Amino acid sequence: MKVGVIVFPGSNCDWDCFHAAKNILKAKTSFIWHEEEDLKGLDLIIVPGGFSYGDYLRSGAIARFSPVMNALIEYVKKDRGLVLGICNGFQILTEAGLLPGALQKNRHLKFLCRTTPLRVESNKTPFTKACKKGQVLNIPIAHFDGNYTADEETLKKIEKKGQVVFRYCGKTGTVADKYNPNGSMHNIAGICNEARNVLGMMPHPERVAEPVLGGVDGRFIFESILKSI
Repeated sequence: MKVGVIVFPGSNCDWDCFHAAKNILKAKTSFIWHEEEDLKGLDLIIVPGGFSYGDYLRSGAIARFSPVMNALIEYVKKDRGLVLGICNGFQILTEAGLLPGALQKNRHLKFLCRTTPLRVESNKTPFTKACKKGQVLNIPIAHFDGNYTADEETLKKIEKKGQVVFRYCGKTGTVADKYNPNGSMHNIAGICNEARNVLGMMPHPERVAEPVLGGVDGRFIFESILKSI
């Protein structure tokens, strides 16, 4: 398996994702500088978290115009390759039109950094194949712009087509506004595209992928990818 981790100026979770891909997926892993345009031969591309271009304008708004993004769009639509966007990566994927909706500032205008329960809404994706529907995963968030927002028509569409992959919930899986850390519509924490080969999620699975990190729930995402590929 070959995995590429895209690096933008300001990315800061690239090494974490590199480590997870190399040690959990046992993949031949390489970094992809944002000016590169050749993504051929890769089984998975990770768009990591961080603050690409300092989050100027909007989070991901400048990174969306990097040369690598044209190649990524082609990789998704023509090659049907797998793409995992985490936190800032999720923001970049929405800005590029690879995922619907947008990520706005958290409703209380505070940076959030804590472990949050997520309910798996769909295990019919390459990223959740190792999960059970309704399973609760405890995965940390670290963001200021994690408030998932979309117009009503888009929300109805992604709900109907099963594109909502994760929702913020309570410890037992109850979905309610009191368990919503950032104000995301429908408690959405992660979505996929219609083809199900692109996943964007605000929580960081790479930060709970080994016991030494204090949790292993993030492994479910990486092990699902391994099963799929």
